[in-house]
Amino acid sequence: MFPLDGNGGYRISRYSLDFDWQAPRTAFPASATITARTTQALSRFNLDFAGNTLRSVTVDGAEARTTRDGDELVITPARPLDKGSRFTVVVHWTADPTQIRHRTDAIEDYGWIPTPDGTVVYPQPNGARMLFPADDHPSRRAPVTFRITTPPGIQAVAGGRLTERAERPDGRVRWTYDSGQPVAAQLVQLAIGRFTFVESEGPRGLPIRDVVPDALVAPTERYRALTPTHLAWLEERLGAYPFDRYGILVGDTGLGVALETQTLSLAPKADLLGNQVDAERNLVHELAHQWLGNSNGIREWSDLWLSEGHARFYERLYSEEHGGTSLEASMRTAYEQHDQWRRDFGAPAEPTEPNLFKRMRYDGSALVFYALRQEVGDRMFRKIEKEWAKRYQGKVTGSREYFALASEVTGRDMDAFLRPWAYGPKTPPMPGHPDWVVRPAIR
Repeated sequence: MFPLDGNGGYRISRYSLDFDWQAPRTAFPASATITARTTQALSRFNLDFAGNTLRSVTVDGAEARTTRDGDELVITPARPLDKGSRFTVVVHWTADPTQIRHRTDAIEDYGWIPTPDGTVVYPQPNGARMLFPADDHPSRRAPVTFRITTPPGIQAVAGGRLTERAERPDGRVRWTYDSGQPVAAQLVQLAIGRFTFVESEGPRGLPIRDVVPDALVAPTERYRALTPTHLAWLEERLGAYPFDRYGILVGDTGLGVALETQTLSLAPKADLLGNQVDAERNLVHELAHQWLGNSNGIREWSDLWLSEGHARFYERLYSEEHGGTSLEASMRTAYEQHDQWRRDFGAPAEPTEPNLFKRMRYDGSALVFYALRQEVGDRMFRKIEKEWAKRYQGKVTGSREYFALASEVTGRDMDAFLRPWAYGPKTPPMPGHPDWVVRPAIR
């Protein structure tokens, strides 16, 4: 899946990105300084890049030759790079904040998403290459520094901590943000516009910073104020929040898709202006991803079921406890359709590229965790989940590690139980519900 995504021969240790923002839907100068280390001798290497006009590329200060092949930027340095050597790539280009691509699944549009006075970004699944040159694979993570210069009266925000706000003599402002911890390219966030920064605290004084278009501060306050409650609820089940800050970016766009960008979840304004049950489901979903999908990263896209299935499971569980549909009812509905979803979209751990973000990766994958809880009981299930979040914090992982950990914690061969749920064309019987029936798949 996405066979050209990611690149071999090196590992990036940091991205430093400079964006000289001009105005909405207007091209602007941009540069990326990328530090990396080779894992083999290299005479050339690739970056994933679908940005606009390329202006120059240097490697260790010397001009490099470049060619572009689709989304691949092929770089030939002036001198070959030895195995184990550190090197620095500097790319200058003209960025186009109207670059958007479209998918026919839950993602819809991704890339640069214009707002009335600026932009937000949807880099998932592989749209970061429209924003900056990257090693754009979910398993490849590195710290990111954003330096964004904006006109007077316009704010900029990115995931992580604001380390500097410097006003220039002409009134333009440079905003510097540092992610602190490594982040996958598909989980970065950058937003520019007229914002209000709303600060509060979560459990144990965790800094919370919401970023809200000025006109939406009051209308969205009621649901945004629930973040400390959501954090405390998830910490009971998954352990301590894995990052040093959190916040909600309210997107003033027509898209109805939220996104778990690291430490700063993007929530469309519609999510925060509707009924409370739906709003909380969506907010808990994106927050759960900070543990499961962001801190515990996925190794391959076939492991997405661990990320989206977990987030959907916890949103459904929270909703059951707070006035929504019962988890059992939601899972029974998913169970009835599971063979059809397996046929149409692939089993939870067997997606195809066009069906990556279809229903099987959401309720269809949450059903796997529901089945596990039914099999081992709630107490043992909680032990598995807390250990999963703790052991793989800050690491990339996948299905085999989850199966092995469940076996270790329970003292049973849970691979034999979980594998048929995650793979294959047929849905197993649901423990504790002999009356549940899977509808036959229709071709």
